[in-house]
Amino acid sequence: MMMSRLIPAVLAVLVATGPLAAQEAVTTVGDGPTPFVVRSTTDIDIIQPALDAFADANPDLAVTYEQWGSIPLFEEAERACDGNAQAADAVWSSAAHLVVALVNRACARPYSSSLTNALPDTRRWRNEVWGLTQEPAVIIYNTDRISGDEVPLSRFALLDLMRQRPALLQGRIATYDIEDSGLGYLFAYADSLEATTFGSLLEGLARSDAIATCCSAEIIDGVSRGEYLIAYNVLGSYVTNAAPANVGIVLPEDYTLFLSRAYMIPRRAANPEAAERFLDFLLSDQGQAILAAAGLIQAGDPVDQGLIPSARRSIPLAPPLLVALDKSTEQQFFARWRDAFSQAPPP
Repeated sequence: MMMSRLIPAVLAVLVATGPLAAQEAVTTVGDGPTPFVVRSTTDIDIIQPALDAFADANPDLAVTYEQWGSIPLFEEAERACDGNAQAADAVWSSAAHLVVALVNRACARPYSSSLTNALPDTRRWRNEVWGLTQEPAVIIYNTDRISGDEVPLSRFALLDLMRQRPALLQGRIATYDIEDSGLGYLFAYADSLEATTFGSLLEGLARSDAIATCCSAEIIDGVSRGEYLIAYNVLGSYVTNAAPANVGIVLPEDYTLFLSRAYMIPRRAANPEAAERFLDFLLSDQGQAILAAAGLIQAGDPVDQGLIPSARRSIPLAPPLLVALDKSTEQQFFARWRDAFSQAPPP
């Protein structure tokens, strides 16, 4: 018999020490005799259909799915790699650069199948990390307050809007806090490599007294309520799943970053065979259809998405992502970010 139970995040605060303190929520699906533990950044309500289908197809498993923030998940996986914490059987994170770093530290087990081998090179590395989704970084806006020619269809247009309507946007633009969000840092770092506008954009956000905050759901809700009028570099899958009718979505036409959530099987996993089964399930036609229905895959023709083909930028799962984690690079990037977001708004 299938069973599913959700343990609210508030229970985590009852545990003073140990990994549960960093979990946001936990669900268990299936009641088979063999435990299988997945730690992931994907919200439970989004991934639940995939968990249900996988458990139905694998009645021998009791699947425990733990939802984490990207940075605590990385830190716990590092501890597990060193033998200082219990390893998960699978780790799956939107902060792809952090998973690549774990693989580079020899924290992962290799695996190969016809389905993993069919992935493009940008979505697998060393047969130890695999990108299972395709999700854009988007601009969102409150359609009640921003409309017509004012909708910023590119970073250049966003810069123009900040210059032309400073009073409207003062304190009303949001983005991820890159020191608290691994995903936010990854998007900002990728922007710094791609965009000639990055420096000007950072200065514009500073002039507008933009808000650096934590989470997709809070940002989307803030835009809908009018607390923010625009939010930059929000993960599009969360907008697709959660956005009210008055939240508009823009895939920037100068370029749009596409992220693949990175999956790995930890070297110390107690049940790596189940992790291999889950990986192949998520890459199967059935798994990909479930992920697409959840908004985690936008793999259509770029023209159909409002993009010219050259505007699509996939963030590759590859060693160059490790540069983002170089301590000197990271410290300099954070210092530049803090400087921008600590500047006083103009009179």
